[in-house]
Formats: sequence, C-alpha cells, structure tokens
Amino acid sequence: MELIEGTIQANGLEFAYFEMGAGEPVFCFHGYPDTAHTWLPTLTILAENGYRAIAPFMRGYFPTEIPADDEYSAVELGQDVLALIQAFGYERAFVIGHDWGALASYSAANQNPSAIKKMVTVAIPHPRAIKPSLSGLWKARHFIGYQIRSYALWRHKRNISDQVTDIFKRWSPDWKYSYHDVNPVVDALTPPGRVEAALGYYWSFGADQRGERNQRLRKTVLRKTEVPTLCIVGKNDGALEPSQMKHTPAQFTGPYRYEILDGCGHFLHREKPEHFHTLVLEFLKGD
Repeated sequence: MELIEGTIQANGLEFAYFEMGAGEPVFCFHGYPDTAHTWLPTLTILAENGYRAIAPFMRGYFPTEIPADDEYSAVELGQDVLALIQAFGYERAFVIGHDWGALASYSAANQNPSAIKKMVTVAIPHPRAIKPSLSGLWKARHFIGYQIRSYALWRHKRNISDQVTDIFKRWSPDWKYSYHDVNPVVDALTPPGRVEAALGYYWSFGADQRGERNQRLRKTVLRKTEVPTLCIVGKNDGALEPSQMKHTPAQFTGPYRYEILDGCGHFLHREKPEHFHTLVLEFLKGD
C-alpha cells in the first residue's frame, strides 16, 4: 500500500496528513506527546482491510499550521474533526482518537452526531465520566503542572527528547519504545512555537473550566453521546485511572462498550497493536 503525504485546508488551518488505502474513510487523530506517525501501523492495517485511512497532524503540531488565535479548546478540536471530514469530501466517517485526539472525537460526535458513523476512543473515558480521586489526580498531575507556563516551557525546551521519553516511561511503563517513536515527536515540537502549541491544549483546557468557555463546553463536549463507541484503555496507564471506566456506560445513549487491555499503558495502540487492531476492525465491521 502506498503512503500518501499531503496538506489540506480545514477550519481555517492547513493540516498536514498521512493517507493510505481506498474505501470507507477512517480518520485517526493523535494526542500528546505524539504525531500522526503513531498511526502508520494502523493506516496499513485499515488500508489492507478496505478502508481509506487518514491521519492528520493535529492543530499546532508541525507541519500542520499553528492557529493565529492560539485556540485549542475541546470545542475547537471537535470542529477540526468535522471540518476535516468535509474537506476530504465526506458527509460521514469513522473516527479513531487517542488522548487529545479522543477528546476531539468526543467533541465532534457531540457537536454533529450525524457526521460520525462509529468512534473508537483510546486511553480517554467519556469526559462526563471522569470522577476526582487521589490516584486519578496524581496520575493526571501534568494537567496542573503545565498550567505553570514558564516552568512547563522551560522543562520542554531544555531537552524535548528527555521530556518525551520521561512521559513515555511514566504513562506506558511496559512499552519498549525506540528512537523511531521518540524522534518524530521531537521533530514536531522543535520548530519555533511548537512547544507552545502542544502545551496550548492544556492551557485551553484550563481556560475551559471557567466562565463562558465552560458554559460552551457543557453545551457541546459534556453532553451524553449517541454515536456508537468503543473505548479502549490500558490497565497500566500511568496517566489514567482505569477504574474510571465503570462510570462510562451511563454517558452514552447509543451503543457503547469498553475494553481494558492487560500489560499496556497509555500508548496501547503501539504496545499491543495486534490486539488493538483486532478490536478496532471487529468494531468497525460489526453491526
């Protein structure tokens, strides 16, 4: 299968993307610290199974454009998903999202359910289902730490490679990653303004908890979801408390199920690719 690299205009930005295969469209959205490279094995599997698989670089991640307004709210991320589906000429598509890509997928599904045929979310439960706990807060402490902007920027820019590998180790302690996994992330975050863009997701998340932005969030992202959804999480996820998953079924009005995979953490699609792809294909092809 030929891997295509291109760019496309959507939601006021120029998005870079990888593409492979032909057939029904499946869009794959990455998280942090990651890039569209994370989906290359998945694109191959999807293409071999008769899908047109597309993996954009999320807004702000090189070589996708940095938004002039520095907006990375969950609402805007969902609008990126919807706009990209339209930009590629579709009214409806399958969507797979990991980490921030999962939040973008939930957001898109809630803003326009008719545009998402089915959705696979990876490592992130429904945002309505997240309940505070001491263990959960400890695992997600980066959300708080990154709000100290000067310190977060200093840590990332001091040695971005060390920062990425530290996160890989903590969030996926059993993952035998290599420089092939680290280097694309370093390359995406090294150009000027790119660390600020990646951290902008966390800064916008903090701003979304207050005032009118919070009201907008509640009316869109924090609604119950009707799109058929499969959520897959790793049992050893260092950024997520898997016990949160027990709260998720009540947040869906459409078909929903979740799977917790043993022996893997936050980047489970890279750690257990065969198991992950089997679950995804069964879900996409099922009734």
